[in-house]
Amino acid sequence: MNSPEPRDDVRLIDCNEAEHASAILEILNEAIVNSTALYDYAPRPPQAMSTWFAAKRAGGFPVVGAVDAKGTLLGFASWGTFRAFPAYKYSVEHSVYVHREHRGRGLGERLLREVIRRAREAQVHVLVGCVDAANGASIGLHTRLGFVQAGTIKEAGFKFGRWLDAAFYQLNLETPTNPVDG
Repeated sequence: MNSPEPRDDVRLIDCNEAEHASAILEILNEAIVNSTALYDYAPRPPQAMSTWFAAKRAGGFPVVGAVDAKGTLLGFASWGTFRAFPAYKYSVEHSVYVHREHRGRGLGERLLREVIRRAREAQVHVLVGCVDAANGASIGLHTRLGFVQAGTIKEAGFKFGRWLDAAFYQLNLETPTNPVDG
């Protein structure tokens, strides 16, 4: 199956808290309430975005947005700490979310490609995505871009009255050029 062509009127930007927090929150909360893309139960309050953006700034993690010609946020992608131990410093866990009205148009792929490009620039070695094992669209996106399944944790979550399997996909990059201990 071929992905749809990217929309010409969409551009990628760096999101910031002042302009994009409420749109990101809307996208996240819709995913929480209506999907298993996030293993969370309750919508997040607006103040949660301050903490979220603070963690992104502190870690030097990008928040990439896809906006239309009017500046409306259609989706976003980012990464964060994979595991909080020093030896994992070259591995990150990424996420990609597209507004429900704009899914199936290639925006997720465009965002994930940009995350991969930025990961290379940032000297990241491994990108990890945790995907609900029943999410065929996300699994397809990851495998199209070269991610391989690294494993599945069976019944890792419980939501909507059923057990959920968390599948991990990873992409190993040729970076960093000079990895070091410590």
